[in-house]
Amino acid sequence: MLLLDIPAIKSMISTTGLEPFILKLITQLEKDFINWDQFYKTPRHASHYDHGVIELMPCSDDTFYSFKYVNGHPKNTHEGKLCVAAMGLLADVDSGYPLMISEMTLLTAIRTAAVAALGAKYLARQNSSRLAIIGAGAQSEFQAMAMKAVLPIESIKIYDPDSKAMEKFTQNVSAEFNNITSCDSVASTVSDADIIVTATATKKSVCLFTEHDIRPGTHIHAMGGDCPGKTELGIELLKQAKLVVEYTEQSMIEGEIQQLDEHSIYAELWQILNKTKPGRQNEQEITIFDSVGFALEDFSTLKMIYHEADKLKLGTHIDLVPDLQNPKNLYGLLNS
Repeated sequence: MLLLDIPAIKSMISTTGLEPFILKLITQLEKDFINWDQFYKTPRHASHYDHGVIELMPCSDDTFYSFKYVNGHPKNTHEGKLCVAAMGLLADVDSGYPLMISEMTLLTAIRTAAVAALGAKYLARQNSSRLAIIGAGAQSEFQAMAMKAVLPIESIKIYDPDSKAMEKFTQNVSAEFNNITSCDSVASTVSDADIIVTATATKKSVCLFTEHDIRPGTHIHAMGGDCPGKTELGIELLKQAKLVVEYTEQSMIEGEIQQLDEHSIYAELWQILNKTKPGRQNEQEITIFDSVGFALEDFSTLKMIYHEADKLKLGTHIDLVPDLQNPKNLYGLLNS
């Protein structure tokens, strides 16, 4: 079985280049979402605690089965630990044998950004050049890079109550963006944005901004650290927008849409991608992609890196499943 650890994933991204890697993943995601009906889907299994959440996210088709283990612990950053850490497994459906275990902390950040860019590709105005990001945590740079990969982003405004986080963001992506502004309020960050990304992690309901704070035609990618009872946008803004989700059954539990009902949803993302329903239809409508993160996205990521690792000869082969001459003699393994 193949093990892809952090050095292997870093090598893969370094060899490919971050933007080409993101674009390749967007292509894989688009292909898999278009083939939505070919997948066995279920909402993630989440164990919620007062201080965080631990989740298992399974998805499969008739060839591969995957799952991701991931946490969300906002308090961790105050203790020098990551808010989100993850690992994933890809298995062969025919035999049930695991094929690969991979780190997915880096990959979750990249796939989350790739999904945001995929949604913006269909829901944002194609001339969108001004990006606003609320929250300068671990996701922020990836979001900026992914949006730049699909749209002509020229300027970024960012807000975070932690000024050092904004400094970190600017330092990390200043070579890619000439115009980065650290703002002192959410309102000043979003007022003239073409695209807004909400990326907050606190487990509570807030209203970051209202429909009065943004311009007609704005696209909002609402991600954050979603969970039951945690929202970032007000009800009136949701009612006025074209609202797209990934998987209604899961989004109703933990997305912005938990404030309303499923009849308020315009479409699931796959319906936009396969043209069952049109995406953006005019320059004035406000669009919201209420993205909570869905297991199909991890399936796409794991499948892609499995093939990339084979092509680039990356990873370590480990003995995780016994290889027996007589598969009925498992006991004999102890004495071999």
